[in-house]
Amino acid sequence: MRTRFPIGLTIATAISLAILCGLGGWQLKRLAWKTELLASIASAQAEPPRPIALVPLTPAYRFRRVTLDCPGLASAPFVELYAIKDGEAGHRLVSLCSPVGARTQIMVDRGFVADTVSARPAVTPSTALVHLTGVLREGEKPGTFTPPTVRDLFYVRDIDQMALALGARRHPDVMILAETSSNPAWKPLVPTPLPPDIPNRHLEYALTWFGLAGALAAVYAALLRRGLKAA
Repeated sequence: MRTRFPIGLTIATAISLAILCGLGGWQLKRLAWKTELLASIASAQAEPPRPIALVPLTPAYRFRRVTLDCPGLASAPFVELYAIKDGEAGHRLVSLCSPVGARTQIMVDRGFVADTVSARPAVTPSTALVHLTGVLREGEKPGTFTPPTVRDLFYVRDIDQMALALGARRHPDVMILAETSSNPAWKPLVPTPLPPDIPNRHLEYALTWFGLAGALAAVYAALLRRGLKAA
């Protein structure tokens, strides 16, 4: 008895192999991107901070460290950005700063407040200077599944919308993540500029996808060989 060639199984296997190899290739591209990103972060973080007036405020200079003096930052109005730090949910407080000697306003992520803390820093008019060191970061745009903003609570670092909510007249396409505290006397607000250890596991993911592709090819070959023997 002649065994028919398994056309359906072959087509399904070919499609599955294409998907698995495509995912492995995509992870290799992500590996190159993440490696370059981590090198850029390490290089920028190794440099001493520079006065904000001397650094171009564009996304090309993200991760650069800057210093600035912000009048009234400690008691400035803020919006909140949902965040997780060390596995704990909370919110980052983002305020508008008009740095001394700069020509534009810029938003400052003052730090993280855990959800277990319901209090917030007082909001009162002030001109008291806050000397700050921070890191330039670019913004993000909401995705398809990003929850909508509710009562000045944001779920993504949308610079344009946060600036609009804070009444910015003009602002650059970057913001500052504070490394030093804007409210030293208020301990629940913790400056959180960048994760100390950004993982890069894309090679592991790529090997997993390619390994699954290899296993699928081996199973297909075994089934095909069994069918041929049975004929």
